Amino acid sequence: MIEVILREHIETLGRRGDVVRVADGYARNYLLPRKLALPVTEGNRRRIEHERKLLEVKEAHEKQQAEALAAQIAQVELVIERRVGEHDTLYGSVTSADIADALTAKGFEIEKRRIQLPEPIKQLGEVSVPIKIHRDVTTPVKVQVVALKSS
Repeated sequence: MIEVILREHIETLGRRGDVVRVADGYARNYLLPRKLALPVTEGNRRRIEHERKLLEVKEAHEKQQAEALAAQIAQVELVIERRVGEHDTLYGSVTSADIADALTAKGFEIEKRRIQLPEPIKQLGEVSVPIKIHRDVTTPVKVQVVALKSS
C-alpha cells in the first residue's frame, strides 16, 4: 500500500487534496501516469493546497451554473412516444439515450451517461428520472411514455 495525494475527484477514492492509501500497482500504473495523484511529500502537499484554492473558486462557479441548469430542467416534462401492442405493452423500451435526445430537442445538451436510469423504461406512464448535472447537483426530470398514435 502506498499513500498518494489526489489531484482530481475520483468517485471511488475521494476528493481533490485527500491523502489516500491505494495499492502500489494502482498508483504506479493508473493514478500517477494519468496525473490524477501525486506521491505524498511536503512539496506536493503545498502544491496541492495551492491548486485546491484556485479550483475551489472555479468549482463554486460550476456548481452555481449547474444549479441554474437544474432549476430549468426540473420544469421540463418530456413526452416520448413508442409503439405499443396488445394490453399497452411497449415494443422495445425507453433508454437514457432516448431521454438525452428528447432533452436535446428541448434545448438542453445533456450526455446520456449523466442520466441515471437504473433500467430502461418498459411500460407506459410517467417516470421521474434523476439527472446528475454536477457531482453535487442532481435533478429529476419527468418522462411521460405514451402510445404512438397511428395515422
